[in-house]
Amino acid sequence: MFISVFDIFKIGIGPSSSHTVGPMVAVTRYLDRLRNMPGLDQLQTPRLRVTLHGSLAFTGKGHATDHAVCLGLMGASPATLDPDQVPGMLERLAADKILQPEGLPSLAFDPAHDVVFDYGPPLAIHANGMTCELLDSEGKVIDEMVYFSIGGGFVVTEAEHRKTRNAVDDLADQPVPYPFASAAEMLTMGKTSGLSIADMKLANESAATSKEEVLGGIDKVWGAMDACINRGISSSGTLPGGLKVKRRAADIYQQLLSEGRSKPPFEHTVMDWLGVYAMAVNEENAAGGRVVTAPTNGAAGVIPAVTRYYLDHCPNASNEGIRTFLLTASAIGGIIKANASISGAEVGCQGEVGSASAMAAAGLCAALGGSNEQVENAAEIALEHHLGMTCDPIAGLVQVPCIERNAVGAVKAVTACSLALRGDGSHFVPLDGCIETMRQTGLDMSDQYKETSQGGLAVNIVAC
Repeated sequence: MFISVFDIFKIGIGPSSSHTVGPMVAVTRYLDRLRNMPGLDQLQTPRLRVTLHGSLAFTGKGHATDHAVCLGLMGASPATLDPDQVPGMLERLAADKILQPEGLPSLAFDPAHDVVFDYGPPLAIHANGMTCELLDSEGKVIDEMVYFSIGGGFVVTEAEHRKTRNAVDDLADQPVPYPFASAAEMLTMGKTSGLSIADMKLANESAATSKEEVLGGIDKVWGAMDACINRGISSSGTLPGGLKVKRRAADIYQQLLSEGRSKPPFEHTVMDWLGVYAMAVNEENAAGGRVVTAPTNGAAGVIPAVTRYYLDHCPNASNEGIRTFLLTASAIGGIIKANASISGAEVGCQGEVGSASAMAAAGLCAALGGSNEQVENAAEIALEHHLGMTCDPIAGLVQVPCIERNAVGAVKAVTACSLALRGDGSHFVPLDGCIETMRQTGLDMSDQYKETSQGGLAVNIVAC
């Protein structure tokens, strides 16, 4: 199982990689399954039903999971869907109650009744489960398949999840020149080869795709991230969902521009720039805009913010440095995903913002010339100081505390990078040990703190 930079960084839409992007992918997979089913055209008025379980049910409304299911069944792809077209598409389906997928007969589907929210216990395999069913005209189930949205837009069946769960052996067997499955292996391979983490990652990516195509793809990912920041710092208004959260990034950005022209900045003003970049992305995400999973939508602001900080505020920044940043960050993200989780519904926000902060710290450290050992140290520092962080979004919306949490995660990433660069790479806690601690902490964490909005801020703040 090779976890590519383009698996970690997927261009999609908000507000959630696990609750929006994942369900769209899952129902698309189910339609493909039906296309291979013999005799489907003989059924009279077949109907589809999708049942959401666990976290997908409890926070599905706030994360627009029901809308994502409808859009996926209508043939929409997260990477290409125009967010401005979404309202009209949903209105047509609600009125027609008919799906007409390419290569399939017409299928009855009433969004008001055929997207079912199951508020009972989650399915055993993962908190983000969803069951897709084909029914005949009398309501008899003809076919069903269960999918799990495991974070970052990744979707698996039960068999696939069992095969890839903590897939260290599979990572070690991947057909690439540097098949590191842990941070320790990554450092050993780097020492033996004399290559940086970014160089090893690029070699792995280029094993099946040309180097030019890989680098072009990375440039496209950064372009989408940067465009998201720019949209966020130029958009105002109130975010959807009922909390009446006001967009703040554009106003803060204008304040920073004005202050820069009128008076010397405080030394800590650079943190405001980090914060506004991160908030810009996550406000766009909350509005259902175009974002990049990094490694998830809920944590999508950290890596773009730190990358933009590198580009705008660090001497001698370059496009090559951005490539080094993102390659290194994806290598760390792949190790975390394989050995623990990037899913808030599985391990809390330590797996989302914590992972993003570790990835950003590592990427920045590499871009600034840090050694492989310093890069690994930077990632460990950032992740260590997110351990135990819960995922408790108010009203199930990716807004409070998620937007500000990305800003703080970006600041932690830069701090971790700075601490690592002040040392020689030797440190007490190895990254692998920190990742395992995150995994164990997630297992011990109560489900009410894992993206169900049943604990923490979600129940102690009255939504007006």
